[in-house]
Amino acid sequence: MNAEQMEIADTHAHLCDPVFDTDLDQVLDRAKTAGVAAILAVGENMADAEKNLALAARHPMIRAAAGLYPKYLDLELAGIMRDFIRNHRSKLAAIGEVGLDYWIVKEEPDLEIQREIFRSFIDLSLELMMPLNVHSRSAGRHAVTMLLECAARKVQMHAFDGKASAAMPAVEAGFFFSIPPSIVRSEQKQKLVKKLPLSSLLIETDSPVLGPTARDRNEPANAVIALKAIAELKGVHEREVMEAAAENFRRLYSAEP
Repeated sequence: MNAEQMEIADTHAHLCDPVFDTDLDQVLDRAKTAGVAAILAVGENMADAEKNLALAARHPMIRAAAGLYPKYLDLELAGIMRDFIRNHRSKLAAIGEVGLDYWIVKEEPDLEIQREIFRSFIDLSLELMMPLNVHSRSAGRHAVTMLLECAARKVQMHAFDGKASAAMPAVEAGFFFSIPPSIVRSEQKQKLVKKLPLSSLLIETDSPVLGPTARDRNEPANAVIALKAIAELKGVHEREVMEAAAENFRRLYSAEP
C-alpha cells in the first residue's frame, strides 16, 4: 500500500511539547506525506490545553484535547481543568490524557487522590458525552476496573502496558486500545495486539516518545510504523488494519480521519 493511499489518525500525540516548537509545520508535512490525516493533540496540564486549542485553530488536521496527567495530585487544579473542558466543549475532541499511574505515584494516600481525580474526569466524560483518552501506566487492570465501575462509555486506552487478560473486560465493554510505534521493540505490545481484535485497535504515536527507537524524537509520521507492525502481527493486509482503525476512530470520535 502506498503512503498516498493511507488515511491514518494518530489518536495520541503531544504536539504541544516544546520539542516541536521550531519545526511543527515540517512535522505536519511529513505526517501528511506518510498518510496521516488527523492528529489528536493531548495535553497534561492547563498550558498544554490552551496550546492545543491554538494549534487546532491554525492546523485543520489537529484535533485538540485537554486533560490532567495523573502526576498532578491537586483536586483544585482538577476542578479548574474540568471547568475549562466544559467551557471549551465545542472545540475539544476528547478529555485527555487522564488516568492512573502507579509507576510515578506509590503511596496509598496519593493513590486515592489520583483515583478521585480520575473518577471525576470519568464522570465529566459521561456528563459531556466526550471520549476519554486514558493513561494507565503500571495500572492497567486498576484503570479498567474503575472505568467499568463508573460505567464509562467512550474510552481509548493509550499505550496500554498490561496483559491482554487485563484488557479483555475493556474490549468487551467496547473500549479501544491505541498502539504506538514502539510496538516494534515491545514484546508486551506485540502480545497485546495478537490477542485483541482489530475492531478494538487504534493507532497512536505518543510523540515525542514511544517511537520505533528509544532515544530519537518520535513524530506523527511514524504512525505508519505502528500500522505496518499490527498488519504483520495479525497476518492481514495493511489496508485492512487502516480501514479498521479508521472505522474505530469514527466510532469513538464521531469524525472522519
